[in-house]
Order: sequence, then C-alpha cells, then structure tokens
Amino acid sequence: MFEQTFVEGNVKTKTPFTVMASFLFQCFLIGIAILIPLIYTDTLPATQLTSFLVAPPPPPPPPPPPEAAPIQKVVRVIPRQFDAGRLMAPKSIPKEIAMIKEDELPPPSSAGGVVGGIVGGFGGGGVIGGIIGSVPVAAPPPEVKAAPKSVAPQRIPVGGNVQQAKLINQPKPVYPPLARQARIQGTVRFTAIIGVDGHIQNLTLVSGHPLLVPSAQEAVKQWVYQPTLLNGEPVEVVTQIDVNFTLQ
Repeated sequence: MFEQTFVEGNVKTKTPFTVMASFLFQCFLIGIAILIPLIYTDTLPATQLTSFLVAPPPPPPPPPPPEAAPIQKVVRVIPRQFDAGRLMAPKSIPKEIAMIKEDELPPPSSAGGVVGGIVGGFGGGGVIGGIIGSVPVAAPPPEVKAAPKSVAPQRIPVGGNVQQAKLINQPKPVYPPLARQARIQGTVRFTAIIGVDGHIQNLTLVSGHPLLVPSAQEAVKQWVYQPTLLNGEPVEVVTQIDVNFTLQ
C-alpha cells in the first residue's frame, strides 16, 4: 500500500515546456494586473478643476490721495493815513518813530530883489530888470567837427602777367628733391591779394602737385610788388600767380 503512494526518485515531475508555459502565464497575469488600473481610471472632479483654472480676483484699487488743503490768502490791511485830505490819528503806537529833519531857511532880505542883484535895480526895469541886465550871456559852444571817416582801400582785379612786370623782389622757389627724383614737373597756381604796400596778404591755392605746393608757397610769400595806383591812391589788387617747375 505504501509502495504505491511513493514515487520513485528517478521519475521527472517537471518538463521544460511546462516551466515555460507557467512563466508566460504568470507574466500575463501580472500584465493584466498592471493594465487594469490604467484603463479604468477615476474621473477627476470638474468643480475642483475649474476652481484651479479661474484667475484670482484683482487687488482692490489704492485709496485716493488726500485732498490738499485750500491755500488761504492772507490780505494785509494797510491803515489809511489820510481821509478826505485830513490826517487820521494812528490806531496803534509804532515802536520806532522816524525823525524828519528839514534844512533851515535862509534869513529874509530887507531889500527887495534877488540875492546877488543890484540894490535898488534900475529905474526903467526895476529890480528884476536890473538882475536880467546884469547876468552875462554865455557864448554858444563851438561846433564839434566830425572826424573824417577812414576810407577802406579799393580792391581791383589785375591779370597775372601785368602784375608780374611790377615784381620788385622775386625769390626763386627751391625744387623739392623728392619731386626731382620722381621727375615731377608742372605749374602751381595761386590766387593772391596784393596789399597797398606791395606785399602778399592772402594766398590761396588753386591747383598744383602736392610735392610742389609747399616750396612754391614759401617763395611766393616773400614776393614784393610795386604798389598799384588808382587816381593817385594805392589800391589792393586781386591777381593770379603761377609758379612753374621744369626739369632741365
């Protein structure tokens, strides 16, 4: 009897197929247990959600500023000193009283007339006539002659060739070494104003090579011309000056 209940030790009770099937079945049960709460979810309360989405009420407005107190104008009443041409008595005694001091009047003269006149005057004109006749008449002031206005020197345009003939002193410009090495030559032209004394007053560059301009400008400033006369008076001259640079 007991021999039938015991199983022999060499009999295998489990096979690989049953183990794999049992593992898969258990995984299936675990997956169902995880998915059920995810599928059947509880609905959230709508009223609570709407209360979260509503914006809070705005803050109350600030209180209005206090009203400024009205400015009271103080009107000072100046007491009147005169009423209908009569001096009124003051209502209060002032603290300080100004002392008014008047100059003494000259002593009265016994004789009629004005002080400094002739006693008795003249028979025809009386006292007043004597005074008027004794006062010497002042001489009229001399006429003030206006100073003669200085006449500005006239300025006339004259050609460059005409003025070149009137040159008294004409220093030659120095040929710049750099321009000589570069074989640069040409004409530098200026517009100048020659004063009444024959010296250059204003020298303005018109055209010319930059390497030749400084040397020409330095030389032209030293030129002296014979003064130009117009109706016997020296005048300023506006002319054109050309300085030629030529390589020999």
